[in-house]
Amino acid sequence: MSYYDPIVYRVGDAEDGWLLRDVLRRRMRLSRRLVTRMKHTEHGIELNGVRVHVGVRVQSGDVVTVRMEEESSDDILPQPMPLDILHEDEHLLVIDKPPGIVVHPTKGHYTGTLANAVVHYWMRKGERRRFRPVHRLDQDTSGVLVIAKNPLAHQRIAEQMNRRQVDKTYLALVAGKVHPSSGTIAMPIARSEEDPRLRTVVPTGEPAVTHYETVTVFSSATMVRLQLETGKTHQIRVHMRHIGHPLLGDPMYGPECGRREWAVVSRLALHASSISFRHPHSGDIVTFRSPIPSDFRSWIRKLSEYGSEQEETP
Repeated sequence: MSYYDPIVYRVGDAEDGWLLRDVLRRRMRLSRRLVTRMKHTEHGIELNGVRVHVGVRVQSGDVVTVRMEEESSDDILPQPMPLDILHEDEHLLVIDKPPGIVVHPTKGHYTGTLANAVVHYWMRKGERRRFRPVHRLDQDTSGVLVIAKNPLAHQRIAEQMNRRQVDKTYLALVAGKVHPSSGTIAMPIARSEEDPRLRTVVPTGEPAVTHYETVTVFSSATMVRLQLETGKTHQIRVHMRHIGHPLLGDPMYGPECGRREWAVVSRLALHASSISFRHPHSGDIVTFRSPIPSDFRSWIRKLSEYGSEQEETP
């Protein structure tokens, strides 16, 4: 049986007499599910080098060692594809996702996905990993995507997302001139009763909050910067449509009547430009950024030819 690098914690005076399970949960920040899983794993949880029950009491100076079994995504076919890696360490893999790529295999997309490429990349490095993206990007959305390389890293980032401590910033091109130029959209979102593929704003939906600010105003479109407090499916697309400014190039929520200049946009005009959170191992704030892709820059230039009123650095 193979394991990832162990996680080691030395019990301090403040934890003297605690139950081991409390050290695991409160100090090492392991989820109840992960603790249960490792209880049944050989060498999963050890105290001073000896496998013990999590109900034992610890003493100051004791050393707690946790080992997670290596995993693999055996149901995902390894496939050689180019990857633009923004960052990688023992805990995280951060990818600059190109548009047009599905993140995870689904019905109709068993190959050619980002997961196929990442599993192949790890296989070539001799690593056994399970493909665990910590957030979603739609097929036509470009930009930064974070993948956890072990269950604990995934758990710790997911906790931050649940507490709204992960900052995700996007750039989008939307129809019309946005007024006011900045604001917050706090509208609940739910699955559409008419079409289960779509989401819509309804009072009974789940809370969703999007902040936006204008970057550039064109003659009949606007580039906006958006920050998400929540991460509901299609949240940006649904919220911007709800306030009358759907994303250009959006086949599901886009403008119903097109203008000639909007036709320059050939796919969903949404780019995940940055993400910030506490690193799951060090606890330091980390920020990963993706440059604006070439097609997006081309659309900005073409829209500018029709006239622009305000410009900032995206």
